[in-house]
Amino acid sequence: MRLDENSFLNRWRRNFLAGLAIMLPGVISLAVVVWLFQNVSNVTDKLLFFLPKTLTHPPGSDTASWYWSYIAFFLAMFLICLVGRFGRDYLGRKAIRWADRALLSVPLLNKIYGTVKQVNESFSSNKSPFQHVVMVPFPHAASRSMGFVTGEQRSLANEKWLSVFIPTTPNPTSGFLVLFPERDVVKLEMSVPEGIKYIISLGAISPGNAALASAAREPAARERPAAP
Repeated sequence: MRLDENSFLNRWRRNFLAGLAIMLPGVISLAVVVWLFQNVSNVTDKLLFFLPKTLTHPPGSDTASWYWSYIAFFLAMFLICLVGRFGRDYLGRKAIRWADRALLSVPLLNKIYGTVKQVNESFSSNKSPFQHVVMVPFPHAASRSMGFVTGEQRSLANEKWLSVFIPTTPNPTSGFLVLFPERDVVKLEMSVPEGIKYIISLGAISPGNAALASAAREPAARERPAAP
């Protein structure tokens, strides 16, 4: 039985869908902020070690009270700013270089610290580690996935290979790092922020037809036989 468009159930359904579309972005954003704060507070709460647990924790609980978690969070922010201010001075820079040398001289720890330091410097610099958006044959030759070029290498045969990070969706912080020959990589006519939006939105936010049209033209031009 088809419901009348002006019936109560039909109006309620339309109102519910409209309200869901309005509230969902805010609810998801708030949930992400709460999740991040809960995970960060697990670390920042350790800064309250100098206070008795009976003061910072409710009776019978292993987690600090919410207001103490806020105090610990702002204390961590203050300490980070203090370290940053100290690191901009001459003595601070000398101390940081000394600490770097000390950490890099410890076996096993130097591998972890060196890698984390390089990644942090790459993402904290003004230049994005992603150079441009590309389309590559992944996970098999008959399919195409969107990725970001992060670097290039040369093989022993002097062939150029591109390092392409292929993120998962809707969480682009994880993914696959794959090496492709330059001839198999198709550059898309879209910016890196547009590519990230496209991935996070599950393809709903499209940068336009020009990007995909450019990707379709290039493979067609490669497969077209040469004129005699």
